[in-house]
Amino acid sequence: MIKNIELYIPIEYRDDLVFIKKSIARSAKISLEEISNIEIVKRSLDCRSKVPKYLFNINIYSGQDNLIEENYNNYKECDPNKVVHIVGAGPAGYFAALELMRNGIKPIIYERGKDVRNRRFDLKQIMQKGLINPNSNYCFGEGGAGTFSDGKLYTRSLKRGNVKKILKIFVENGADPDILVDSQAHIGSDKLPDIISEIRNTILKFGGEVHFNSKLTNLTIKNSIITEIEINNEQIIEIKNLILATGHSAKDIYYLLDKNNVKLESKDFAIGFRIEHYQEHINELQYGKKFAKILPPASYKFVSQVNDKGVYSFCMCPGGIIVPSSTSPKELVVNGMSMHSRNSKFANSGFVCSVNNADLVEYTQYKEFAGLKFQEDIESSFYFDIYENFMKAPAQRTIDFVNNKESNSLEKSSYIPGLINIRLDTLFPKLISESLRVGLININQKKKGFICNESNVIGLESRTSSPLRIPREKELMHHIQIKNLYPVGEGAGYSGGIVSSAIDGENAAKIINTKINNQ
Repeated sequence: MIKNIELYIPIEYRDDLVFIKKSIARSAKISLEEISNIEIVKRSLDCRSKVPKYLFNINIYSGQDNLIEENYNNYKECDPNKVVHIVGAGPAGYFAALELMRNGIKPIIYERGKDVRNRRFDLKQIMQKGLINPNSNYCFGEGGAGTFSDGKLYTRSLKRGNVKKILKIFVENGADPDILVDSQAHIGSDKLPDIISEIRNTILKFGGEVHFNSKLTNLTIKNSIITEIEINNEQIIEIKNLILATGHSAKDIYYLLDKNNVKLESKDFAIGFRIEHYQEHINELQYGKKFAKILPPASYKFVSQVNDKGVYSFCMCPGGIIVPSSTSPKELVVNGMSMHSRNSKFANSGFVCSVNNADLVEYTQYKEFAGLKFQEDIESSFYFDIYENFMKAPAQRTIDFVNNKESNSLEKSSYIPGLINIRLDTLFPKLISESLRVGLININQKKKGFICNESNVIGLESRTSSPLRIPREKELMHHIQIKNLYPVGEGAGYSGGIVSSAIDGENAAKIINTKINNQ
């Protein structure tokens, strides 16, 4: 490699390799003939000046020193005598399985929900009839919660593992290669099911097992070791190592662990709502009217501090829709998703306020479960069963929420089950409601027009992360008491999103690989 450079490219030449190579040669002060290959490391849209442009980070290669393409499909046939059991078929569970297979160790995966294709029937039932299958919904089932939540691949976990490796595995299984370079990469909920199915087929091809409709219902622990797991209250399975990758919404798992005296600890989390604008409005705010119609759907990320609490946007979905993300009857939770094309006329984002132990004084009797109990109570308070579709979501015009007044009507929304016109400050604790209100005002001071009459705030966004953590040894990644229990991913409290969860599962598998091979 000659060198690495950063280079601005006009928006109209983003995909013009001839123009890009000529620009590289000028910037690096070399001839075109000296360039044998280039590697685009990162590409991001910079809108800070009046004329938006793309910022490229590029590796330049010359002569024999050429780009080496790395492949990660180096799996081995599984040894039936070397087995690791995994609970959860989300990114943490599946990427743990792939890593085990690189050493020929057999993963056996148990997933409480259905395969990714059959999940769709249950999602339709939620949308159209308000009927929730507690084991198959927007959170539970093959692929995990991220499958039907846009497939965003942003992460800050750059020091915890090889992010490019995770992205490359997605590409090897059918994802658009653009995810390797886009700074705000996403796959899309229309593309992810096929990609996840391909990953499953790889696991099966090399001798792994994947069992759907298979819920973990009990554990047998002897001398700080899990010796057996119970599936569906009937099947008893002897195990040697267990990777627990159950996601941030599997509340029953925390109660199961507590019943078996497995130590848990509380952690901070966040509560808020989804804020939904017309995508055209967000484009104009971010790009200006001149470029709003020619650039990709715009995203945003905002952070504020109010009353010593973090208030921030979360999981922003350009060109997306809002969906019901409840996992149990008589609770109301919403989330955002979008397809690969991001062609909805709406944009939505979580807008949440941090919650810590100081906010939970009324729940101290629940000890480490205080946050979970608070989460359950507020999810119930947002649920109204007096309407035809029980998944209707409380909502308010954004400007009315900020001004503490009722809305005479609501703006149109992407949320299919429908909205209930109600003041959200009557449903939130006062401190959280006020923090969200002031947070919006602070953001509007930086981005004039963000608060507007043609947008809604829609509740409840409460699954940004789990209120509990399953504590583990830092280096060895097993539970601090149970030496063969490896809690990973969002449900364990150690990641937040598809890529970081995949890395976490992979890291645990590497440790188990070493452990088994040294026995």
